[in-house]
Amino acid sequence: MAHDAPLTQQGAGDGAAAELDRLLARFLKYHPDRIDLSLDRMYRLLDDLGDPQRAMPPVIHVAGTNGKGSTVAMIAAALEIAGKTVSVYTSPHLVRFAERYHVAGETLSDEALLALFEEVERTNAGKPVTEFEITTAAAFLAMARAPADIAIVEVGLGGRYDATNVFDRPAASVITPVGLDHQEFLGNTITAIAHEKAGILKADTPAIVAPQDPDAARAIAETAEVVGAHLWRAGTEWTLEPGRDGGGTYRRGDTVWPLPPPGLLGRHQLANAATAAACLDVCDLPGVTRDAIVQGLRNVTWPGRTEWIQRGDLAERLPQGWELWLDAAHNPHAARALAETFRELSARDGRPLHLIFSVLADKDLDGFLAPFVGLVASATAVPISGEARARETEALATAARQAGLDAHTAATIPAALDLTAQRDGPARVLIAGSHLLVGAALQENRTSAPRWLDQVGGHFCAH
Repeated sequence: MAHDAPLTQQGAGDGAAAELDRLLARFLKYHPDRIDLSLDRMYRLLDDLGDPQRAMPPVIHVAGTNGKGSTVAMIAAALEIAGKTVSVYTSPHLVRFAERYHVAGETLSDEALLALFEEVERTNAGKPVTEFEITTAAAFLAMARAPADIAIVEVGLGGRYDATNVFDRPAASVITPVGLDHQEFLGNTITAIAHEKAGILKADTPAIVAPQDPDAARAIAETAEVVGAHLWRAGTEWTLEPGRDGGGTYRRGDTVWPLPPPGLLGRHQLANAATAAACLDVCDLPGVTRDAIVQGLRNVTWPGRTEWIQRGDLAERLPQGWELWLDAAHNPHAARALAETFRELSARDGRPLHLIFSVLADKDLDGFLAPFVGLVASATAVPISGEARARETEALATAARQAGLDAHTAATIPAALDLTAQRDGPARVLIAGSHLLVGAALQENRTSAPRWLDQVGGHFCAH
């Protein structure tokens, strides 16, 4: 099963982090020769572990192509503001593997995660299993043992056969916008991919559906009807009316809530915020008030998503008046939303935009680049160090030139910034194209690794 970040630590050092790397590498020996589309291995492993997924708090299960992480972060932020103890499992990570595990309000330490992985490995007893199944089982084990009010679980890939799809009756299922990605696993059409995403829907369970392509919306509705899920769809059971200030109005029947401009930048984030609000509205959890939801949406944080980097080693390489931004967009749908955000920023002050990018070989490179044509003043391709799945930089630059971009290559992210900084400014620089690239940039930018790493994957909002 493919994922957008490696099952290793970026820049892992001695101690538990290095041991995690060794253990994750060892998991590969259990990988089955043939990946069958079923959950049999996952159910067998969970059964051997005592079915921890049945002992977890009520689960909000989130699938989709884009916006999953942001929507998860917004739901979690609102719940934490409301005083709830929240567990969250997401993927991929940016720097530390432990970022994926937010258990009872805290990110797991490398030592705690190592102990969990070793326990799951012992229980598995050498049977065929994928690394994502092992790491997901570890998450469920941790969440079952730590008292919390609710758990939020993000699908890794697809939905129907994803290792997370083992909950008989979640509190809610959420489907964020569906687009083309991972076609080699999910199908070559929006309809096929949406059917796979909708595989998380369950009978008599609310299904909150974000704004969708019409083909995706039909596929989700068809699946909901078959399984007996209760649909709450954007534009039908609930609506979002964008406002002039970056916020909007959420409506469901007689319920009308003003939504603030969300803490995450970009017009697309308002739709994610409305989806999060709809989920919490439909779930109607005790003590989760409208005010808590609004405050959570306003204050949410989520590293590597349209993030303005104002301090650090990389930021300081740019001249006065320049800005450095990071975003983990890696498919055409996400790239379009990202380009629209920066088109609006450029329209405000006229500052040009420069792109530093890299994508993996299984991604739609032309589709990623297309939204930036006519928007960016230059594009610089960089390698992703140590990643066999990354495209060669010259191939990246060639594709960018063929798309009509002024494209170049650089050996490192700092070298790309130095090259870009020679151009006229002030300007903005955007590093985008892969979670791996953004994680590497965050590693390069840090000025105090222990302090910075402690912040990644922590609370989802500032209290």
